Amino acid sequence: MYIVHVFVHVKGEHTEEFKTLTVENAKESLMEPGIARFDIVQQHDDPTRFILVEVYRSYEDPAKHKLTDHYTRWRDAVNHMMAEPRHSIKYYNIFPDEEGWL
Repeated sequence: MYIVHVFVHVKGEHTEEFKTLTVENAKESLMEPGIARFDIVQQHDDPTRFILVEVYRSYEDPAKHKLTDHYTRWRDAVNHMMAEPRHSIKYYNIFPDEEGWL
């Protein structure tokens, strides 16, 4: 598995709209064969901060995800909502692994 944590800070007035659009994107993303999981978490003490936890089946799948219509719609729709540029950190899964520890 290949995991991407996307750190997002939105302008306060866009928090609810961002959540709505991001949930819509996540639901469509879960239909992609290369995505195993797509979580949206909101920071408890600062509701303008989010982490998107994207779990891909392979290293190549994030690039495929970025080519989908639903991703480009989401990206373009939320771009003006950012309080600062979003950034990501990439990880490899250690446990559970592909040998049945899921």
